[in-house]
Amino acid sequence: MDHDSTDHPKSPSKARRGSQSDLPPQDLTADVDPATSAAEEDDEGRLPEAPEESAEVIAEGPLAVGHAAIENAVRLAPTSPGVYRMLNAGSDVLYVGKAKNVRKRLASYARVNAPLPARILRMIAATVTVEIVSTTTETEALLLEANLIKQLRPRFNVQLRDDKSFPYILISGDHWAPQILKHRGAQTRPGRYFGPFASAGAVNRTITALQRAFLIRSCTDGFFESRTRPCLLYQIRRCSGPCTREIDFPSYSELVREANDFLSGRSHAVKELLAGEMEKASNELEFETAALYRDRLAALSAIQSQQGINPRTVEEADVFAIHQEGGYSCVEVFFFRTGQNWGNRAYFPRAEKSFTPEEVLASFLAQFYDDKPPPKLILLSHEIEESSLLADALCVKAGYKVEVSVPKRGEKKELVAHALTNAREALGRKLADTATQSRLLEGMATTLALPQVPKRIEVYDNSHIQGANAVGAMIVAGPDGFIKNQYRKFNIKSEGLTPGDDYAMMREVLERRFKRLLKPPEGDAAKAKADDDSFPQWPDLVIIDGGRGQLNAVREIFEGLGLTQVSLMAVAKGPDRDAGRETLFMPDREAIKLEPRDPVLYFIQRLRDEAHRFVIGSHRKLRKKDIREAGLQEIPGIGPSRKRALLHHFGTLKEIERASIADLGKVPGVSAESARKIFEFFHAQPG
Repeated sequence: MDHDSTDHPKSPSKARRGSQSDLPPQDLTADVDPATSAAEEDDEGRLPEAPEESAEVIAEGPLAVGHAAIENAVRLAPTSPGVYRMLNAGSDVLYVGKAKNVRKRLASYARVNAPLPARILRMIAATVTVEIVSTTTETEALLLEANLIKQLRPRFNVQLRDDKSFPYILISGDHWAPQILKHRGAQTRPGRYFGPFASAGAVNRTITALQRAFLIRSCTDGFFESRTRPCLLYQIRRCSGPCTREIDFPSYSELVREANDFLSGRSHAVKELLAGEMEKASNELEFETAALYRDRLAALSAIQSQQGINPRTVEEADVFAIHQEGGYSCVEVFFFRTGQNWGNRAYFPRAEKSFTPEEVLASFLAQFYDDKPPPKLILLSHEIEESSLLADALCVKAGYKVEVSVPKRGEKKELVAHALTNAREALGRKLADTATQSRLLEGMATTLALPQVPKRIEVYDNSHIQGANAVGAMIVAGPDGFIKNQYRKFNIKSEGLTPGDDYAMMREVLERRFKRLLKPPEGDAAKAKADDDSFPQWPDLVIIDGGRGQLNAVREIFEGLGLTQVSLMAVAKGPDRDAGRETLFMPDREAIKLEPRDPVLYFIQRLRDEAHRFVIGSHRKLRKKDIREAGLQEIPGIGPSRKRALLHHFGTLKEIERASIADLGKVPGVSAESARKIFEFFHAQPG
């Protein structure tokens, strides 16, 4: 589905002299996501903790109290549509439901001898009050119910988790030379939006191929206006160079029109046009031009081959298939727009074992489209109750007709079957990964004599070069492996810090992390944390990279903060930094050395190495930013004359960074010693 948001484009303006950077920077404002970028490719969500069905008999007293509370609500309940909320003694919302006749629905809970599932009986036993909101229609009740479930996260409802916004492709409309880019969030910038795509990776791959096919710029407007010569993307034929007028306005506009046509579903016509131009150029012996059209056609074919299954008769649809196994549910979603497959994604909603696939899918759909525009067709693997009501609600929300159906034959049936296969495989992979991870966590608890099997492990590490660009990082692991959307980096801010003081850096990182947890949340944040049992906020085990000294320093920090329930461990590298000979240190215990092939040791090494990878990456990003801002004058012994000579020889700072010592030594005025200093400046290893 594409959306227009048009405005009057700017007229062409003369390019201003500016940076000669090698590659255009990414647009940091157009694709803002609160989660860390490490989670971008983690399309499959985490398995929820499966709520256990209680086998015990509900005590007569609490159940009677719950029945009495519901009976009181029945007497005051309207016979019209509405939404009801069941609350416990702490005013926490246990369940949100909707009904065409609220009084009749609540009365079904109040019957003492009614044969109800254990889940419902436990909910009734915990209920002390019921709140009711009347609505004009049942459609409004459905929309309100979905919104409240996502907002309040009631314990006894199906919960859609990991519901971040989907990325779109935007071809901007507020500049004479439109830009192609990835976009998340509100669609307020003028231009045409194509999506949704299942993941950021799917968008990035498509944009890269579209650049090769249509040569549309991806740089920011500021970068565009500052150019005096084309950037590297022009040299590698991924941009037509409108910034320096390598292409005129009418020709660039034609490229933009072709890109819009392709993304709008007219891909066959675009490919025919390019094939015709290639044939024409070949007949006129313009082989270089013909080769350019050939490469563009190949890029378009690559897009469609990466998309896998592309329907012939389905123009626009979302396909949902659900599979249940081992007490868990997996909902696989495929997005089809303009006859193209724009990716798929697996969800693992939180639901008790007693929920049927139909019940999980119905609740999932209402929450899924709470903040997303629906397509005109929604295909399902299972018949759900009130599918017509859901269709009516989505029609009201979207402003156009939406059809919800379970196909019985033909291509639509094949699409659902394909999605169901993917759901079954995705859940199988998750269950297998979780089982392996659970065994490792249990082994770690036994080996380290932890008080309980850890559900959340946090690993901390620092990185710097002689104290410069110091950064700390935290990675998180749990029963489902690395939880990348929980990773955090900490730019060291303390003033007067002795360069290279790892203890002081670790103190700052840990104090910033745990003081935030120790501060009690307020208002809605407090309720959200109380209800969020999908993954704990507090770690059961903290691991740091270091020996007994680092352990004692962190222990003092924890004692100062009053942290007594968190287990602590330090991992020291073996002699000569030999992996497999690490020593583990824990408070008030002898050092632990595990056998080199112990699975628990391998697991601890993976945790430490992941923290090291993440902190090194964070440090390098920070350092490269400083180098770009400061330039070559930060290199000792490099003055203005040598800086000019280097830039004249290599062209850009990026090329200087890539150069070898031998290449640097060939620059006039750069001695062998200076070349070595320049090389070491760019390739120094962080501590």
